[in-house]
Amino acid sequence: MHQQDWCAAPGRIRVSTTDPGPGSGVKLLIDFLPLLAFFGTYKIGRGFPDAGAALFAAILGPLDAPPALAHELTAVLLATLVAILASAVQLAWLALGRHAIRPSVWLSVVLILIFGGLTLWLRDEWFIKAKPTILDATFALLLLGGRWLFGRNLLGMLLGEEIELPPVAWDRLLYAWSAFFLVMAVANVYVASHFSTDSWVDFKTFGSIGLTFVFSLATGVYVMRHMKPQGDA
Repeated sequence: MHQQDWCAAPGRIRVSTTDPGPGSGVKLLIDFLPLLAFFGTYKIGRGFPDAGAALFAAILGPLDAPPALAHELTAVLLATLVAILASAVQLAWLALGRHAIRPSVWLSVVLILIFGGLTLWLRDEWFIKAKPTILDATFALLLLGGRWLFGRNLLGMLLGEEIELPPVAWDRLLYAWSAFFLVMAVANVYVASHFSTDSWVDFKTFGSIGLTFVFSLATGVYVMRHMKPQGDA
């Protein structure tokens, strides 16, 4: 369970956690399980189109689509189904292990259930393609809305490590991450609209993770420059 200490020092925020959670390797695997499941299933479906079509027909019925699009759409639909199941496994593993389930995980699961369900029901890949944009835009709106409407820095409240920063540093981080989420939301729409589904899947898996990793490193450097040692009064 996360605990926030708002009286650590005048004008500063300290965020601490008493839940060690799963190991870092397992945590990364659980965090990325739905994404990896989607990517792996899509690539297998594209590599073995006839088997993918037969499996999809056996589970959800035959797909009424032009032959030129059927194999690609079948791979997307199978990947969406597996990603939904992987999200259920993700939640079950965290719940059974009594680990804290972050709000971002709940939001991602809800969105994949909604947009993934619409994708399977209507057999239209655009719903699952829109999910990353909706997720990133929601993160940005929550961060900005919390700051502008309620005067709260949600980023500082949700960090899971002991970090003590001046309020101005927290605000800069919040606006930086809000801008990053908005850029990623637009980038996802652009790639989905102007490139093939194969390219979009690769971007969703590698591009988004790579850009997030680089941006995390950059903000990590900023945090290290502005951190105050815990024992420093």
